[in-house]
Amino acid sequence: MDASAGTLNTASVVLVGKTSWVAPVAVALQTSTEATVRMEPTAEDALEAVRSQAIDCVITEYELDESTGLELLARVREYAPTLPVVLCTAGGSESLASDAIAAGVDDYIALSSSDTVDPEHVLSRAERCLRDTRRTGTRRERARQFDAIFHDSRTATWVLDADGNLARVNRTAQEMVDRGVEEVVGRPFWELPWWTDSAGTREDVKQIIDPALNGTFGNAVVTRPDADSVQVIELSARPVHSERGELVSVVVEGVDITDRVDLERDLRQSEELHRVTLNNMTDTVLMTDEAGEYTYVCPNVHFIFGYSADEIRELGGIDELLGEDLFDRDELASEGVLKNIECTATDKLGREHTLLVNVREVSIQDGTLLYSCRDITKRKQREEALATLQETARDFLYAETKHEIAQHVVDDTAGVLDVDASAVYLFDAKANDLRPVASSPEIERVNGPLSVVHADTETLPSHSFVEDEALFFDDVHDAQKLENRATDLRSAAYVPLGEHGVFVVGSPDVAVFDDVARELVDLLAATAEAALDRVARESTLREQDRELQRRNDQLTALNRINETIREIDQALVQAETREEIEHTVCELLTADDRFDFAWIGTADSATGTLEPRAWSGAEQGYLDSVMIQQAQSGSEPSVRTAATQQMVMVTNVASKLRQEEWRKHALSRDFLSVLSIPLVYNEFSYGVLTVYADSQHAFDETAQAVLGELGETIASATSALERKNALLTTSLTRLEFGIDDSTFVLSRLAAQADCSVSYQGGVQQTADGTFVFVTVDGTSVKAVERAAADILAVDDVQRISADGTGGVLRLRLSQPFLALELADHGAVLRSATADTTRTTVVIDVPESVDLHHVTDLVKRAFAVAELRSKRTFDQSKAQTAGPKFFERLTERQLEVLQTAYYSGFFESPRENTGEDVADMLDISPPAFYQHVRTVQRKLFSTLFEDASIPASTDSL
Repeated sequence: MDASAGTLNTASVVLVGKTSWVAPVAVALQTSTEATVRMEPTAEDALEAVRSQAIDCVITEYELDESTGLELLARVREYAPTLPVVLCTAGGSESLASDAIAAGVDDYIALSSSDTVDPEHVLSRAERCLRDTRRTGTRRERARQFDAIFHDSRTATWVLDADGNLARVNRTAQEMVDRGVEEVVGRPFWELPWWTDSAGTREDVKQIIDPALNGTFGNAVVTRPDADSVQVIELSARPVHSERGELVSVVVEGVDITDRVDLERDLRQSEELHRVTLNNMTDTVLMTDEAGEYTYVCPNVHFIFGYSADEIRELGGIDELLGEDLFDRDELASEGVLKNIECTATDKLGREHTLLVNVREVSIQDGTLLYSCRDITKRKQREEALATLQETARDFLYAETKHEIAQHVVDDTAGVLDVDASAVYLFDAKANDLRPVASSPEIERVNGPLSVVHADTETLPSHSFVEDEALFFDDVHDAQKLENRATDLRSAAYVPLGEHGVFVVGSPDVAVFDDVARELVDLLAATAEAALDRVARESTLREQDRELQRRNDQLTALNRINETIREIDQALVQAETREEIEHTVCELLTADDRFDFAWIGTADSATGTLEPRAWSGAEQGYLDSVMIQQAQSGSEPSVRTAATQQMVMVTNVASKLRQEEWRKHALSRDFLSVLSIPLVYNEFSYGVLTVYADSQHAFDETAQAVLGELGETIASATSALERKNALLTTSLTRLEFGIDDSTFVLSRLAAQADCSVSYQGGVQQTADGTFVFVTVDGTSVKAVERAAADILAVDDVQRISADGTGGVLRLRLSQPFLALELADHGAVLRSATADTTRTTVVIDVPESVDLHHVTDLVKRAFAVAELRSKRTFDQSKAQTAGPKFFERLTERQLEVLQTAYYSGFFESPRENTGEDVADMLDISPPAFYQHVRTVQRKLFSTLFEDASIPASTDSL
């Protein structure tokens, strides 16, 4: 029993049944073992115990209430298939034993009787059954564990026999090759498809199999090609021995460690990157213990402090580097980390740095405090520079001139850039120069006075300006375009200020313009350029406002002048006399304070002075004062205009007050500007109009143009009025002139054709030109036609009538004919006769026309014109009908009448028929006769109708 106690000691046993042998067995279990014993009378109770508790063995009798032991066995197997069940019965038989074994009972005990059972025998059989069950369970569990390991999806497993040939392979390994298992089983492991791609790999595999076949563990790392990459496999070979120590098999396991290898490679790269980063980053990391002694110094510590890591350690603790009382230890303990502690530190060269320090608690080796230091010296300088730059920009807002802005730039350069030498050149567009308008004392000290630079790209400032390129030099002496080789400037920058100029800044030190300094130079220049743009825009706007105001004033003045001109034009149309025209013009020019004073005068040839004819405005005795002086000085504007027939304007009367006497008389009457205008029409002068204003520059270009046209209008109106009066007067003065001028068309015809040529009236002015009828005497008409063809003044010749020694021609002239010029002034060219020796011109001048004007016109028209006779006579009533008759004719009717008359159509007998005249006029004979009848009807109507028909105002 003692031997059996080992297995049953820890067992939980259920005894099922009510027969007499059950109790002794229970007692034996309880007394001889430490087993837990439960006695259940029925099968249901036994099943409940199995379901509710961990039972190790069931011992049951065959005969149970309403059931049997075999039925209980079947139900137990449904719940616990491996639970050992022992069937005991005193009424057993071979048939029952066979049934029990077939049902899967673990042991069958046939008792001799229920009263004489041997408990020890039952316990011994139960112990053996329980032991066998547990042994079987262990083997089964081990098999499951092996299968689980063997079929691990992460591990490829191969089982080899004692000769190293493949016996079994798991699914993971099988999936690594595209081959069936049956094709590779039985082949040496190192020759399998897993390794055939590389002889070196096969040898490595064989090297781990050989030790395993000799009973020792072997492993190796091999590579094998995959579809898209290379796999790294870690192989291990483990021998399996029998209970007698004989080699039974070899288990080979392969783990894909490609990811692990990649991870290790990445880790090594990361460590290298970390090392390089620590060596090259500008932030410095330090670690200390609680006493402030260094436990770690970042290898890049020299970036900030200039010391090596060993030199930092030699300096002492962290307090020697960053200063004492950098932070509160209790606060750090409470917060865990303190950020952005600002402090100053001095580097190896004695330069002061501004640092931002973060401190945190750590536990790394012996270090407890981690310091990360960032150098913000440049950022601090930039912040201070930007603050100064902001103040500079604010000053720019109140600057009103470019020079003021340039001075602000120079004054603030030291605060922005910590560089004292600076200057600003501004561009002079007129001279194409860059002029230094502001410079610091320092730049003059190290460079000398700055000179004007021509914008030709030959110097550094001009190159920067013209090419719009910022130039930075670590040493300006290396620049080829340096103008002053004696300068003590070394570092220098030239930055264009847009279209305004160039900003120059420099230092006697070399290489002072780092990235931050260059950025600040660009910002200062950009700010200055924006301010200069603003001033330029404001200046342009002010100029535009002034120009707009000036134009508005001009427009207002022009509107007033135009209004005056319209009133004058209306008055000129209604005027009946020259005096009325002149007085009306003067009054309207001075009405409503348009101008202070206006007058019209004409030259007196006898006295050589201007005689006032009309005036209006604040004259204040000015004309009397000036007329006394003008013969002496001749400088009054009206006198100059009369002499030159050119407009004269004086914009400022006071400018030559001591040089010209008339100015003091004008100035004393508040006449500050003067405009004198000639009254000329067709080269005839009708006097001078002079206007005075109470302000300087009162007559701009527009006013001059308008008033100049007004002068022409006044002269034209005066001329038209004289022509009108000439038609109404019956008193004429006939002037006869002897002409000596080879250019006169009649004189040239007579000289070249050796004949006499005369004009007796009949000039026509049409769109095609000026037509004149001339009579030829003393030669053939053909000879005169040939002579006319050589004269440039004659465009065309048409024969009207001809006989052996003369005839009538119609000439088309390219130049104005004297008759038309005289008609414009009311005079009539009565006749003009030329032969080879002399030319005579006879002119009728009405009483209303100034004889002096006509005489001047004739003398201007010819090289030599001598007045031979002058007589006055009255026109008869019959003669006055001529103008009325001509007024009724159209231009075409007049042309037909003149051509018919000069062709001899009205002679008896006729020299030319109607058909001949029609052919001359290039019209049909019926049209010619129709015109003749119409002209005759108008002639008789003029002769016999009432004389109330208005006279013509146009000269023919």
